[in-house]
Amino acid sequence: MKLAIVIPVLNEEASIEQTLTKLAPMRRRGVRIIVADGGSADASIARAATLADRVIAAPRGRALQMNAGARAPEAQDADVLLFLHADTELPPDADRIVLQALANSNRVWGRFDVTIEGRSAWLPWIAASMNMRSRVTGIATGDQAIFIERSSFVALEGFAPIPLMEDVEFSARARRLSRPLSLRDRVRTSGRRWDRDGAWRTIILMWRIRWEYFCGIDPGELARRYRHTR
Repeated sequence: MKLAIVIPVLNEEASIEQTLTKLAPMRRRGVRIIVADGGSADASIARAATLADRVIAAPRGRALQMNAGARAPEAQDADVLLFLHADTELPPDADRIVLQALANSNRVWGRFDVTIEGRSAWLPWIAASMNMRSRVTGIATGDQAIFIERSSFVALEGFAPIPLMEDVEFSARARRLSRPLSLRDRVRTSGRRWDRDGAWRTIILMWRIRWEYFCGIDPGELARRYRHTR
């Protein structure tokens, strides 16, 4: 089985080079790395160019960028797609973990547990809560590095073209195919938004947006409120 990793990027010059460098051993093992840029105004593209198999320009928006990356030639012969945030680090043997877990189960998609790195003393609690909630509900977040068999991704027609909550919406549809593999191996993601905006303020904001989404408020309106609040 072959794996392709799709990384949506927007002004990530501070982290993308380090992220891609740590993926280099997997790339040498045959994993394809695709960076989907949403119109960065910094040096993200230049820093990614020599460290990825493909850097593509895509319409801005994480869902649109991930869908564009999944359509790249390097992803077409992959059996499994993994969607990775630019500020998230996979375990060194994530490719082997994912492919083996899928091969040994009747599941078609899954995600990792997450560790959040940052200054706030609340981050370990936040990460544990995210992992537990995901395990109970079968809903994954983008921070947890969602992966899925490519044939199933195509059957689902990819991520919905919405500006927010694309990971939650995708998970809800993917659950119709199978429960997710909830891997206890951990990815490490940046806690920069919690450190920048305050842990409790961010927690309340995210829960409010999630609640309003489940109440049927349009994701475009939620994105506008999210930007305004920030």
